Amino acid sequence: MKALVYTGPGTVEVLDRLKPTIQAATDAVVRILHASICGTDLHILKNDVPDAQPGLVLGHEGVGVVDSVGSAVQRMQVGDRVLISCMTSCGACRYCERGITAHCLTGGWRLGKNIDGTQAEYVRVPHATLSLHPLPSSIDPRAAVALSDAFPTGLECGVLSSNVQPGGSVVIVGAGPVGMAALLTARLYTPSLIVMVDLDETRLEMARKFGAHATVNSSGPDTQQRLMDLTQGEGFDSVIEAVGIPVTFAMCQQLVAIGGRIANVGVHGTSVDLHLETLWDRNISIHMSLVNATSTPRLLRLVESGMLDIGSMVTHHFPFTEATTAYDTFKAASSHQALKVAIDFV
Repeated sequence: MKALVYTGPGTVEVLDRLKPTIQAATDAVVRILHASICGTDLHILKNDVPDAQPGLVLGHEGVGVVDSVGSAVQRMQVGDRVLISCMTSCGACRYCERGITAHCLTGGWRLGKNIDGTQAEYVRVPHATLSLHPLPSSIDPRAAVALSDAFPTGLECGVLSSNVQPGGSVVIVGAGPVGMAALLTARLYTPSLIVMVDLDETRLEMARKFGAHATVNSSGPDTQQRLMDLTQGEGFDSVIEAVGIPVTFAMCQQLVAIGGRIANVGVHGTSVDLHLETLWDRNISIHMSLVNATSTPRLLRLVESGMLDIGSMVTHHFPFTEATTAYDTFKAASSHQALKVAIDFV
């Protein structure tokens, strides 16, 4: 088969690889229809993920058709169209029993990090019963790649962790795919104010189309004041950090209201300052997590019912023969006005 392989820092190549086979009774092999690129794939290319070594097939997001199943796999049959979860989970270890499937002792984030991932014609998925989800025929399979990771992350690590409530106020710092997913899922909880913050005017315009009540370009010197003015100086009940750099985390600490919650979603590669000298008496909480993807069935039902529109999240797509161009586009997402970038195998 053909696969997109991480060949060293900063480089990916389309190479010939052996088609995967069933290695355990709980495995399934899936023929990929559509895959997508995640920001963590770029972290691998930057050599920021020590577990990911050259020679690895990248990717942990995708939609495909079941090609073969192990004897212990339930719910899935050969020929079924499925959504691949970014997290694999056994369902039985001490972390899975607590709902922290991201830390499954034999699963978690393995695809495209510890084992070959989804950016190939075929992928082996461990713990397939809980790590694959039947994809209804009414859902566009290319758009559905955003349900592998971006939407569960935006909902679980952003919206739920920041305790978005009816009538509350929400600020999302970072209008990338996960920030946009947080915006779309936050709307389901009917807050009275959702504000998106970013440096990119194109993405801010898109956020307004997605339902943000207001947007603020953070390049100006009075960003914090403009944001506080939107809440009459009180700050925001729910603050979602979706970038992962010190300056945005510092901004979030300044924006949280008394009794509010900060949800860190961004992947931080350097240390940040926690200003307890100004936060200790404000009755706030700060939550950070890796996505467990336990919300995926709920998200699929919301899309199928028309309550959640995911159709605008995938803005660019390329045939697999142009997979390296897809990566170049995603690396320069701002200049290409890109959110999710899909790789098509059909």
